[in-house]
Amino acid sequence: MAIVVHQLLELSKKIWIGDLGVAAGSQSGGSSCPGLPCLVLLYCPYLAAILEKPASEVLSRLVWQVWATPPLVPAGAQPSPAQNFARARGQQRFAAGRPPTRLALWLPLSDFLQRQQDIFPMFHEVLRRPFPPRVLPFLAAVLFQRKERKDTGFCHWRWEKHPYYNLTVKVLRARNIKGTDVLSKADCYVELKLPTASPSVSRTQVVDNSENPEWNETFQYRIHSAVKNILELTLYDKDVLVSDELTSVIFDVGGMRLGEPLLRTFSLDPEANEELDVEFFLEKCSDAPTEVLTNGVLVAHPCLCLQGTVNKEGNAKEKQQGCCEVKVSVPGAYQKQLSIPWTPDNEKDSGTSFIFHVDKEMCPELQVELQQTISVLQDGVNPDIEKHTTVLGLGTVPVNSLPIGEKVDRIISLGEGKSLDMSLKTEESSWDLDIRMGFDLCKEEREFLDKRKKVVSEALRKTLHLKESPPKDEVPVVAVLGSGGGMRALTSLYGSLAGLQQLGLLDAAMYLCGISGSTCIFRCLSTLYRDPDWSQKDLQDAISRAQDTVSSSKAGAFSPERLKYYFQELNAMEITGRKVSFTDLWGLIVEYFLQQEEDSSKLSDQQAAVKWAQNPYPIYAAVNVRPNMSSGDFAEWCEFTPYEVGFRKYGAFVRTENFDSEFFMGRLVQKHPEPRICFLQGMWGSAFAASLDDICLKVVGIGLSFLDSFKDVIKVVDDCRRFHFRDPARLKTRLVTPGGPLLQVFQDFFKSRVTCGETFNFMKGLYLHKDYVNIKKFVTWRGTHLDAFPNQLTPMEESLYLVDGGFSINSPFPLVLQPERDVDVILSFNFSWEAPFEVLELTQKYCEERDIPFPKIKFSEEDERKPKECYMFVDDNNPKAPIVLHFPLVNDTFQKYKAPGVERESEEEKSFGDFIIESKDSPYRTLNFTFEPYDFSRLVEVNRYNVLNNKDTLLKTLNLALQRRKLKKVTNKSNT
Repeated sequence: MAIVVHQLLELSKKIWIGDLGVAAGSQSGGSSCPGLPCLVLLYCPYLAAILEKPASEVLSRLVWQVWATPPLVPAGAQPSPAQNFARARGQQRFAAGRPPTRLALWLPLSDFLQRQQDIFPMFHEVLRRPFPPRVLPFLAAVLFQRKERKDTGFCHWRWEKHPYYNLTVKVLRARNIKGTDVLSKADCYVELKLPTASPSVSRTQVVDNSENPEWNETFQYRIHSAVKNILELTLYDKDVLVSDELTSVIFDVGGMRLGEPLLRTFSLDPEANEELDVEFFLEKCSDAPTEVLTNGVLVAHPCLCLQGTVNKEGNAKEKQQGCCEVKVSVPGAYQKQLSIPWTPDNEKDSGTSFIFHVDKEMCPELQVELQQTISVLQDGVNPDIEKHTTVLGLGTVPVNSLPIGEKVDRIISLGEGKSLDMSLKTEESSWDLDIRMGFDLCKEEREFLDKRKKVVSEALRKTLHLKESPPKDEVPVVAVLGSGGGMRALTSLYGSLAGLQQLGLLDAAMYLCGISGSTCIFRCLSTLYRDPDWSQKDLQDAISRAQDTVSSSKAGAFSPERLKYYFQELNAMEITGRKVSFTDLWGLIVEYFLQQEEDSSKLSDQQAAVKWAQNPYPIYAAVNVRPNMSSGDFAEWCEFTPYEVGFRKYGAFVRTENFDSEFFMGRLVQKHPEPRICFLQGMWGSAFAASLDDICLKVVGIGLSFLDSFKDVIKVVDDCRRFHFRDPARLKTRLVTPGGPLLQVFQDFFKSRVTCGETFNFMKGLYLHKDYVNIKKFVTWRGTHLDAFPNQLTPMEESLYLVDGGFSINSPFPLVLQPERDVDVILSFNFSWEAPFEVLELTQKYCEERDIPFPKIKFSEEDERKPKECYMFVDDNNPKAPIVLHFPLVNDTFQKYKAPGVERESEEEKSFGDFIIESKDSPYRTLNFTFEPYDFSRLVEVNRYNVLNNKDTLLKTLNLALQRRKLKKVTNKSNT
């Protein structure tokens, strides 16, 4: 036991938290006593388990003994600053109700000697007692410390062990239900969905023609407490064709007390006094707790792979009329039902294989169905052939009953003397996930930042005329953002980058981010990205090539030869298993617009251009939407980089090479070739995926507000206090009343995105963590937001619907405002046709909802009517908020000056600068894909000039960023 305590103390030294800066044992008065980590108690819950006392009691005793009493010092001596600091901080934390669960107590020797009579008995008691079995894993961790897992970039995932519970739901009765039938009363039944516990939907019996139906039916679920378990109870009025949905109850089962029945009466319609009575009962489950992998938002369960073969030998030999087929499926599996043609006397049918990936925790079942289809020829008058299908037999095999890793033969009884011989084998997938679950930057991006800071530091030294280059930890992170705007954005961003390069500031940029039209510049620069030093070369050559492309005719994009090429490409994609949409066709058209030839390059090819941090790190933006919802109601930002594609909201990323492959439960189940960059370009710039509501919002300035009356009515019921639910992360109960089927059709017509692209969802099979609501990236506090409906969030969906990020915010601010990127300066180049400050206002709202530091955006009516070339927004009180330099697309002083301080003289020079960007007949309209060379040059030069003319503001901003970076460094260090 002494070895255990010694190992515990040694381990505590490695995990020592904080540094007071002076010896904790030093005393005033000339004498000193060496500082000593006399006692470090880690994992207070384990100590409580050993003592068999509540953890709060043990924690309270330790905190009060060490922190909440005056410092002990020799007579005549004064406590050291370190002692006072430690005591004050401990008292503050304890008073604030934040006592740590991991205690690091650094005591001076004199304190320890005088306190040992209080603290040592606790350890003596530990040493005398036998260790409970639940503490053995901790002791094993102390004695046999495992090696660190290989660095795969999974920075913020963790292991958690959670128990199972048995949930009993008893649907009792409903009262005063008004159905949709005019001539009769409602024919009610209740449907139950708990997708985190069962892939199947349960339902009660139908009670015909009754306003007060009574069911008293019980349903059982085994739930895992690591995930967010949301039960949906939906009341239907059965109809001949389609049952009418009356009301849904969204109920979070978290926080219920074990062993105590909970009777809930849900008020469905207070005016009509409609009610639904349901009884819940939660109890412990005999199944042992299991470990899951989580990043605090997503949870990964163990995945089983079931492989099977339908054997020929041993099956029924009787002759069957017609065509028979075997249908095999596993509810909840990634793969759908598989049909296998079956003729007993045909040897070709022997040995047909199948595979299913399924969640082990769902207690999956292999379902086998034998069907027979007979073709019947109608009479001579009607020559049509009618097919009749009959189910000859059904059988099931519990997947968990099969031994892991062993191939077994099973004869599956199908009933009525029929059986089927199968060879089955299950394998459990490893925990080396193929997606990265974590909120930190990937390993390659962190390495890029470390190298790029040297480049930025040297660029700042030269540009700001510093005596020496700033150290790495004081180098500000600068992000350059280009908004959407079609060819206008592409052309303008060239000019802005050329201006930054001319000032020597392109090397000061850490990130280069585009959205919608501005992403086209990276498409045009894809050839430059093959050159490892493109940003070190004069951009004028690239601008000249872009001018040739933008000025060329686009009519060839619709020639017969090109249309044939489109068909061949899309057909080849569909054959490989990809989901083909109009977005892919648009990508091929854009490829012609920008390249006029096939380009086989991929996004991952750009890794070579950032490997040595010689160029800014490119980030491309898209948003995930719902096909039948407005992007204003729901849009999730998805980032694309040369190394990863993913959602920082969920902390889920896949390698760029694996994007649009098929994943399940974090494992790669079907690899597809990485899409060519033109298909990504079609997605990033898919402005045509707008709904009629979006079009009205952009063109008219207001959406179809009358559609709001057709929305589902969502009522939030605050039942946490009333029923004493103890889970602080529990979601309030929601009652959802649909607008009705006809109104829903009407709403879908205006809000649906017919041409929206569809890709495989790499988060499918993952679940939301029980505490995901505590993550600020989710706006669950808005009760009607989709974030508050976990069963409908992206991990539970079949596909991703990625579209132009401009449908949310027409500039990729959210991608650089993540705290992991720690951006200090944002150079925002806005190429929108109008509303020069709209992207800033939308970003400010986005940040306020998620508690992200961002400066206040204030401007006058004059600024909005006649914007200037550059605006600076800064929060003087918060160094964590980035400085925003905003460049609206304007032609102001450029009309008079051909360069900063150099006036135009000749008529030709004056004519070149005398043009209005925004006008009815402007060549820079968003839907115009071809510019004349003269118009192209004008737009490039006005954007270059606007950057050069605001050199002083840019340099002032960078100097301020250096100072704020130092302040941020001090603040972070003090917080640590």
